[in-house]
Amino acid sequence: MHAEGRIEQARLAYERAVFAGDLGVLPEAERGLDKVEADLALARGRILHARFLEERREDPQELALMERAAHLYRRLGDVAGEAEALFWVGCVHQVIRGDADAAIPLFEQSRELALQAGDPGIQSEVLRHLGIADHFAGRLDAAREKLEESVRLRRDIEHWAGVAADQVGLIYLAAAQGRRDDALALAEEAYATAESCGAARIMRQIDEARARLQTPET
Repeated sequence: MHAEGRIEQARLAYERAVFAGDLGVLPEAERGLDKVEADLALARGRILHARFLEERREDPQELALMERAAHLYRRLGDVAGEAEALFWVGCVHQVIRGDADAAIPLFEQSRELALQAGDPGIQSEVLRHLGIADHFAGRLDAAREKLEESVRLRRDIEHWAGVAADQVGLIYLAAAQGRRDDALALAEEAYATAESCGAARIMRQIDEARARLQTPET
């Protein structure tokens, strides 16, 4: 049921309760509204995260929105929803606040729930960010393994911009491991993938990675 239907269901439940004395319809209506609120909080939080990536200024509402969504999905027993919300809570800590210690347990919990729900999209997101954490911590082999698994999952669901984004990370990993030829080949593949789906931001990131490959330290 769409949000409009859930809101209409709540209106009708109110009328039945007030005019007919049927209070039994209220719990289901409340659950429907919890679902609407959770979906809206998650959607608003994602918009704020996109703004952060451009402006690099944290909006304190983002964490509150994601945490609220996670709470509501948990209360509803919506495993996939909770997995996604917890992933985004982890992103606030990792991407915005630079706190991997706070983020990693949330990512691990999100991954466990995503596996339960059979949601490859969230699994791939979590693996990407766990791979990033491994890379920053110097665990390069572990980072490569996670990013390559994320690429595989994203190919399965045809999330091509996500594939290219993961390959940017793999380019830097290859360079850090002294695999320059692999890095250059990945750059070519990633650029073609990003270009094919109009992922202009990722194309710029690939160009930056290529430029880094030309520097003496790589």
